[in-house]
Amino acid sequence: MSLMISTILAAAEAEKSHTPFFIAGGVLVAFAVCVSMLGMRQPDFPSSAGAARGVMALGVALVAATMGIIVYVST
Repeated sequence: MSLMISTILAAAEAEKSHTPFFIAGGVLVAFAVCVSMLGMRQPDFPSSAGAARGVMALGVALVAATMGIIVYVST
């Protein structure tokens, strides 16, 4: 995860384009779609409290990364 973020930030430093934001946003959208599909197909998704915390933590990290990248790129 951190390698992906550092790669995106390195690309943002080089050209200051909006491409890193589009990549991070696309990853966030793909995550949201996958979680939604799993939630509809499996009534017990996530199966444990720990798994639920992990899914929520990943979602928060992706949202924070996407917001951080757009703030960085826009300055």
